[in-house]
Amino acid sequence: MRNSVPFCLAAALLACAAPPASTAELQPFVPVYRTDFPDPFVIDHNGKYLAYATNAPRDQANVQMAVSDDLVNWAPLRDGGRLHDAMPVLPSWASRGWTWAPEVMKLGETYLLFFTARETASGKQCTGVATAADPLGPFTSPAKEPLICQRDLGGTIDASPFRDADGQLYLYFKADANAVGKPTDIFVQPMTPDGLALTGEPKVLLTNDREWEAHVVESPTMVRHAGGYTLFYSANHFGWEPHQRLSPYAMGYATCAGPIGPCTDAPENPILHSYMDKAAGCLSGPGHQAVFAAAGRQYILFHAHIARGGCQNARKGRAMYIAPLGWREGKPVIGNSLRLAAPAK
Repeated sequence: MRNSVPFCLAAALLACAAPPASTAELQPFVPVYRTDFPDPFVIDHNGKYLAYATNAPRDQANVQMAVSDDLVNWAPLRDGGRLHDAMPVLPSWASRGWTWAPEVMKLGETYLLFFTARETASGKQCTGVATAADPLGPFTSPAKEPLICQRDLGGTIDASPFRDADGQLYLYFKADANAVGKPTDIFVQPMTPDGLALTGEPKVLLTNDREWEAHVVESPTMVRHAGGYTLFYSANHFGWEPHQRLSPYAMGYATCAGPIGPCTDAPENPILHSYMDKAAGCLSGPGHQAVFAAAGRQYILFHAHIARGGCQNARKGRAMYIAPLGWREGKPVIGNSLRLAAPAK
């Protein structure tokens, strides 16, 4: 959520590690939803697409939502004059106003919402899970404590569930250690069949040990594809500070031997990061990606800071972007931004 290096075009097999020599290599991205909608996640439901995002303080929605018929044109879900809240009542352990990074998984006839919230007792950001019979909610949780909270490591955020081909469930998450001045790790841990508890012990998959990652790795997304397993993640500082020309936040990936690793960072990382270019436009701080399937293909979505003319920080939060995701020789290929492919109505 991070400095200004051009994006190496995914269609070129993600093979460039240095900034491209020609601006023709830059790939433009345009947001599909130009409002403050950070940490987005999308599911396909009954012919419509539902998106979830981090809390919206002005409307006091713990989990805000948006809806689309075509993945390109989005509208906020509202209850009268207020934003619809997928989880209007937080579990007893959580404080209002710090609900981040929701991700939803359907398990049988139940929808599970994995989320980050502020634990009142410790003041740490921790991970919880809530359930609902409808993807619109209301999601509820009777839990008296978080699903997981690595308090000695600063807390636990960015939980992302994954179901392997054999049905085994896994949860990927980040220890919020940068919040307490420590190196950060991305972990994986198996879940019980109902997705409401963890089993075994957490295992470290990635650590912030590359220069481009700076002080943090976060936002894990595990994907199984024909070539194997790939763990997407984001790194560096998410903000766009006044002294910075662009945010240093960026996206990378690692190839994994299986859902519990081991995982190896791709040498071409980061695969998506900030740029400012006359032809391609402006992208500042792309990251907190998620991957979803719709109409027989995969898509990747992410957020980036909303910019105004001249690639200046509009200070209006982070917008949502979506693009097709493909694979070539086991490497991810990010396609053209959907907004460019289908202009707004």
